[in-house]
Amino acid sequence: MAVIVWPHCVLRPQQVAANLVPFTRSGGPTLGGVTPSYRTDLGFWSIDYMNVILRNRHREHWQTWQALRQKLGGRSGLIAVPVRSGLSAPYESGRFEAMPETTHSDGSTFSDGSHYVQGAISVKSVGTTAIGATSIRLRIINAAENLVGVRFSYNHALYETGPAISVDGDIWEVPISPTVRDLIPPDADLEFDRPTCLCRLADDRGMDVTQEAVSRTSYPSIRFTEATDYWNALALGLV
Repeated sequence: MAVIVWPHCVLRPQQVAANLVPFTRSGGPTLGGVTPSYRTDLGFWSIDYMNVILRNRHREHWQTWQALRQKLGGRSGLIAVPVRSGLSAPYESGRFEAMPETTHSDGSTFSDGSHYVQGAISVKSVGTTAIGATSIRLRIINAAENLVGVRFSYNHALYETGPAISVDGDIWEVPISPTVRDLIPPDADLEFDRPTCLCRLADDRGMDVTQEAVSRTSYPSIRFTEATDYWNALALGLV
């Protein structure tokens, strides 16, 4: 999928809130007067980028912001939003690990001499995970031996795991939320280091910003909503 990714290194938020919004419905009150709630769906993502730093002296901040705003055109545009995962990511060392640089298998680099960036965490899917699935089997290649309560993405679809269903050596079966958006083939490389979520702006004016002449720094906040309409169209074969 060719989609723009939020330039986190240029437009850096001071706070990020990425939360699953479940769908529930309420039943009738019981004899004890309690109204039970029933979970009807595994929800969707709501992501807030709070206090994005825009400094007046950094022209690239403003140019990048305005270019993104033009490209998205309000809620109509799609963007892959990076979600911080370091606090729960299954680093083998148990602490944050930077993504190492590497070369081709023959030792070559890019034409300008730069190296490839390789994820510090390597986890692959086991078997085919169909659209709508609520669990997945994962094989640990290079990661901590604990895949409970972690986040990963595949093709910009973001998932969060729950308590383990079963563990067989290096293969873990875990429930995930939300339901699988796009078919995950066998041995797929899953993104644990820098997961992303395919989103739209929650509001057409979600990228309004005020220029600060006194403090010389603006701190706009943005709310994104997962592009569930895109995933639905994909499942129907419309995209």
